[in-house]
Amino acid sequence: MNDATTLVINAGSSSLKYACFQGNGLAEKETARGQIDRIGHTDMKLVHRGLRGSVERSLAPRQGYTDAFAAMLEILTDPEVGPIRSRDKIQAVGHRVVHGGDTFTRPTRIDAHVLAEIQRLGALAPLHNPVSAQAIEQSLLAFPGVPQVAVFDTAFHQTLPPEAFLYGLPYEYYREHKIRRYGFHGTSHQHVSIRSSDFLKKPIEDLAIISCHLGNGSSVCAIEGGRSIDTSMGFTPTEGLLMGTRCGDIDPAVLPFLMRSQGMDADTLDKLLTRQGGLLGLSGLTEDMRELEAAARAGHEQAATAIGVFCRRVRKYVGAYLALLGRADVIVFTAGIGQGSALVRARTLAGLEGLGIVIDEKRNAEARGFEEVCVISSERSPVTVLVVPTHEEQMIARLTLTSDLENMDGRDSDGIAGPCGLA
Repeated sequence: MNDATTLVINAGSSSLKYACFQGNGLAEKETARGQIDRIGHTDMKLVHRGLRGSVERSLAPRQGYTDAFAAMLEILTDPEVGPIRSRDKIQAVGHRVVHGGDTFTRPTRIDAHVLAEIQRLGALAPLHNPVSAQAIEQSLLAFPGVPQVAVFDTAFHQTLPPEAFLYGLPYEYYREHKIRRYGFHGTSHQHVSIRSSDFLKKPIEDLAIISCHLGNGSSVCAIEGGRSIDTSMGFTPTEGLLMGTRCGDIDPAVLPFLMRSQGMDADTLDKLLTRQGGLLGLSGLTEDMRELEAAARAGHEQAATAIGVFCRRVRKYVGAYLALLGRADVIVFTAGIGQGSALVRARTLAGLEGLGIVIDEKRNAEARGFEEVCVISSERSPVTVLVVPTHEEQMIARLTLTSDLENMDGRDSDGIAGPCGLA
């Protein structure tokens, strides 16, 4: 079993990411990772990095996930660079699934019922769950008899109390249509909270953590004793912070106003809110924070404004979660912007010394956020501020292997998990 490998699969709308790990679920060693982009297009490309070597290659025109899986399996067992000699070295497969609704509250062994439920929940995550289901179907064919586990982005947030997840709509909309705050990025928030606990050598049960996952998609999570008690994303990943192309929090009355005044339909509104807004919409330039910072330095006013709105939103949620938690022991920055932008980190927390948050300018500027856990708070700061590299694939591997693969079922006896006693 020394070379037994856990395969983690993360399927996107036109990409297939994978990573391989050896270990027992507590000390995983990554042996390879890769990505196939532009699935279904004529310019599909595979990039593979591993302990035995790296490969970048263009793939012949292919049709979909069947061919993408074939390409992945070929490189995984490649005699020169592949991390495994044969498919029977795969001991388990963990799948990232974005939306588990309130059906799935923890990592769940995949069977026909679970797969059907993931497909049904596609209505809540139409860009994500359907392709996850396709990837699972291909994986079940490729690895027959191997335990396969779905790890849901929403599961970590199933500990939210009703006062955190309910919207101010008539209750039957929750009861009958499951309209509620679900939260996302759960695997990342869970991973960085555990890494923070390990780094500080303090039990996670004793820590109040505010986790800021800032990337093209962004969210903040309040974590108390290792459990999510509130988070900025909601029914979909559009709520909360300003993001790359998502608008985040908005007065809901804006939507019927646009429908009446501009003749917009549901599809047009959805595109406006999720693909044309955010940093891209405000700046009129790009959703890439690195490019926006360069433009702002060059005097581009809208770019500077977009950065300011982004940081202000994060700051507001940090303040709100300080109030909910009653204190913060740790504030964590993670994901592409959180790990990479000293400017965003500094502007987000500037002026919060009265709340016990003091950034060290030199530490912040020198932080190697993609390489290691870094302390960027001052020695005199009561609140520790960390930059923590996120590694969702490793967390998925850990959750896959440390779960009871024989008896695992993320559902209640009736198939539906009613959080906090609500039905």
